[in-house]
Amino acid sequence: MDLDRWLLEARQGYDDWLATYPPFESHPVLDVGDDVFAGPFAELAGRLRDNYPFGHPSYAAQMLKPPHPVALVGYLAAMQVNPNNHALDGGPATAQMEKEVVAALAGTFGLPEHLGHLTSSGTIANLEALFVARESHPGRGVAFSADAHYTHARMCHLLGVRAFTVDTDAAGRMDLVALEALLQSEDVGTVVCTLGTTGLGAVDPLDRVLDLCSRYGTRVHVDAAYGGFFRLIADDSADGVESGPWLAMARADSIVVDPHKHGLQPYGCGAVLFRDPAVRRFYDHDSPYAYFTSDDLHLGQISLECSRAGAAAAALWLTLQVFPLTADGLGAVLRPGRRAALRWAGLMAQSKELALYQVPELDIVTYLPRVRSGRLSDLDAASASVMTRGMTDAENPVFLATYAVSGPALAERGHAVVADVAQGRILRSVLMKPEADLTVDALHTRVCALVTQET
Repeated sequence: MDLDRWLLEARQGYDDWLATYPPFESHPVLDVGDDVFAGPFAELAGRLRDNYPFGHPSYAAQMLKPPHPVALVGYLAAMQVNPNNHALDGGPATAQMEKEVVAALAGTFGLPEHLGHLTSSGTIANLEALFVARESHPGRGVAFSADAHYTHARMCHLLGVRAFTVDTDAAGRMDLVALEALLQSEDVGTVVCTLGTTGLGAVDPLDRVLDLCSRYGTRVHVDAAYGGFFRLIADDSADGVESGPWLAMARADSIVVDPHKHGLQPYGCGAVLFRDPAVRRFYDHDSPYAYFTSDDLHLGQISLECSRAGAAAAALWLTLQVFPLTADGLGAVLRPGRRAALRWAGLMAQSKELALYQVPELDIVTYLPRVRSGRLSDLDAASASVMTRGMTDAENPVFLATYAVSGPALAERGHAVVADVAQGRILRSVLMKPEADLTVDALHTRVCALVTQET
């Protein structure tokens, strides 16, 4: 794909469209000469170098990567118009694109009927889901696993809803025995089931959670912000994921997914979907100056956010034309990262320098340097040193992240440690770039070398 060509096409397309309207003269107050612009732009370019190389295979740390060039072109093409998808008169074309991509997402997750829209982030998407949870079951609490994203506790506090934490098992998944005990003892209206925790990539057993919650009249919200697109490769294959939890998404009351993670989009692009379109009643409101050009559904009528970038919808729409929501489309983009995670797990099983913390369920790998003393404090220091020395090596850098664990969490996963401190760091890598499939052996060798230097 010739990115320069298509960026120019996007610019020209805007100029051609604007030329269909009567000509006008821009106000001189907006004119900026190249001589004035050159200095600030040079400073911006320099300051942007103070970043980590998120798109490079050597970056194996957080869940960050640049958007696909297709999304860049789509975003630029629409951004020049700068539509606002709140009301149809603010962005008729991009609002329609948003409805189409949301319908495509709903179909992927098995929702025959749905109500949903894009959001500016997964945080806001989860806020909306918990808002509907509160309105659906007023006075009742929300439960989520101890490894769920911290946004759920924060949003419960914001909404004035009681929050309950459910223990996890030895793989970081919601413990069903603990969940049932909670449902028996507390008034829980909604259970949040996470498909792909952001720390470990753990997948809560959604199918069994739904069965359990149905006996207690409890709603189920699925936070699939990170892992949602793995539904495309939920086929129980060698480089896919277990199908059970993902097929069960069709039975959930609400679902959140972040296209700005595995959907190849720029920040921010989240999405929230509800299985029952009747929840629209919780959003009902009117405006004296919006919603006047059409009797069709305006997206602002089903959203807590007001102004939202129509360019985000255009970028996602264009991306899904090129990478459709199929196993051979966008699913093919996820498989390499999944293979890389499994490959690295296999390499660690034979390694003298690294030990796998737990088997990866998606494309997030957690692991620890083998330290002679067995003390958690030494493991913490070794992990921090490996990360720091890797990212500061000028000639051959590697970028890793850390993850805080306790002595008991290590022990229940079979790692013998002396818990001389309450908590320590291990290493964590997100292999969400397809290039990881081609470079994971070299990554393993590099990290092992750093551990050898440390010990």
